[in-house]
This record gives sequence, structure tokens and C-alpha cells, in this order.
Amino acid sequence: MAHPLMPKATAVWLVENSALTFVQIAEYCGLHTLEVQAIADDEVAIGMQGLDPIAGGELTQEELDRCIADADAKLEMAKQDIPLPKARQKGARYTPVSKRQDRPDAIAWLVKNHPELSDAQVSRLIGTTKPTINAIRDRTHWNMANIKPQNPVALGLCISADLEKVVALARAKAGIVHEPAEVVVSDDGSEKTPLSLKPGEVILLKGEAKAEQERLLELEAASTLLDADILDGQLPVEIAPLSAEDVFSTPSPKEP
Repeated sequence: MAHPLMPKATAVWLVENSALTFVQIAEYCGLHTLEVQAIADDEVAIGMQGLDPIAGGELTQEELDRCIADADAKLEMAKQDIPLPKARQKGARYTPVSKRQDRPDAIAWLVKNHPELSDAQVSRLIGTTKPTINAIRDRTHWNMANIKPQNPVALGLCISADLEKVVALARAKAGIVHEPAEVVVSDDGSEKTPLSLKPGEVILLKGEAKAEQERLLELEAASTLLDADILDGQLPVEIAPLSAEDVFSTPSPKEP
């Protein structure tokens, strides 16, 4: 059941200006019976100005008289005949006059960096029309020579949250899946995400992995050249390994 806008002030007025019972006033105002009795005994809401529910359109005089005559009757709220404001329908996005000349630059940036966006999404995002978008896509716009792609967020035509939301929806609809931002490479050369790494596994970051791959390629090329020299007979096939004593020992001087 709906209650008055200011229940205590309404209860003060009903206690002072009507012969309703405490139960009737409590049920109408959404208060406890003891609270209404305390208001009548000047223990609660001392000095509070009463609010006339009849003048406020919350109660009719006929309803008040009916309940005064019947102690078991319950007060009912009067039906409001005041017209309620209508909800505004969603229309085209409003763009300030000072920023309307920046819209072609924003459209060119969106077409260039996010081709997955549809004309309707671009139109709702920055408040433009589809013919303008198509003219910039086809490079047939009358001012195409002076259009420079610029981020609509930097131009103040939209906020970054709206742009990210629209781009995410367009990518999901187009089925575009991006790789994870951080990709690590294990010691065997296979790329893995951080969630797929095993405990204790040696990993390399992107830059280190690239350097390691280049080093492996150089070693592989050197070994290929060495094998080719051996096959051509330029190097002996069997090279006896040298011991530590042979390496560090001082050679004896040759006798003349």
C-alpha cells in the first residue's frame, strides 16, 4: 500500500484535525500505533508542522468523512490526476556545435583503426549520419583533402569506456580473437601463456626469446658450414681431443 510523502507530518495533521483512530492513522501513514499515540501525547514530533493530505491531493474529504464514520474502515490514497512526465525517447546523440567540425576526423580514425565497426555503431558513438560515414569510407567526402584521422576520445566526442564497449561488441560479433598480450617461450622454443606454464619451467620473455632464437640460428648455420668443410676435405674428419695437460703445458724448444 502506498503511503503519504511525509508520513509523520501527515499523522500530526490527522491527529489534530480529524477524529480518526490511532490505528487508522497508523495504517494510512505507515507508522506504528504507539508512535501515533506518542504524537498525540506530544512526546514525538514536538513542534512539527502538520501537512494537510487533502490540500496535497493525497486524500479526499469524502474518504476522510467515510473513515471517521466507520472506525473499522481504512483510508485509501487518492488517485493522482496530475499528468506524469513522459520518458524521453532515445534519439540521435547530441554533439556540441563547437565539436561538430571534428566529426569527420573521428570517423576517419574509426574507419582506419576499427574497420569491424558498422555504420550504425559509428553513428551512435559520435552522433553522425550514415551518408557521411560512407562518404569518408569511399573517400568521396567534399573535404577529404583536409580530413586527418584523430581519436574521438581525444577530440571529446565520446568517452573511452563507450569506445571500448563498442569495439568489444563489434569484435565479438565479427569473431575476431586476439592473442594474449604476454606470450612467453619455454626452453624448447614453444610459446605458452603464463597460465600454461609448469612449476619450475624455464621461460624467456619476448625479447629474450627472440635473441635466443637468433643465437640458435647462428649456431645451426655454423655447424652446417663445419659439416660442409669436412665433406669437402678441408678439415680432418677425426680430430683427437686435447687433454688439459696438452692445453696448458709449455712446448719444449726445438733443438737446432
